[in-house]
Amino acid sequence: MITHVVLFKLKDAGQKSVENARDVLMGMRGKIHLLRHLEVGTDVFHSERSYDIALITRFDSMEDLKAYQVHPIHLEVAKYINSVKEASIAVDYES
Repeated sequence: MITHVVLFKLKDAGQKSVENARDVLMGMRGKIHLLRHLEVGTDVFHSERSYDIALITRFDSMEDLKAYQVHPIHLEVAKYINSVKEASIAVDYES
């Protein structure tokens, strides 16, 4: 199992902007068959070092993660997220 975690810091961290980005990410649920788990959380602490949104996804294999990266639905979501994010960081690990 491969877990893919991405944290996003948005240009506009207002509640509506964060909710919109969260909804766009959640819109992948049930639409990409390789995606075994999808979780999206929004920051509740709002510290100086906090990011606004966490995306946690799981895949059966590294090959599935790579296929997800180029899936048309993911690419459309990434296009939107790239337009509203200030920064992002990611980690991928095997469990």
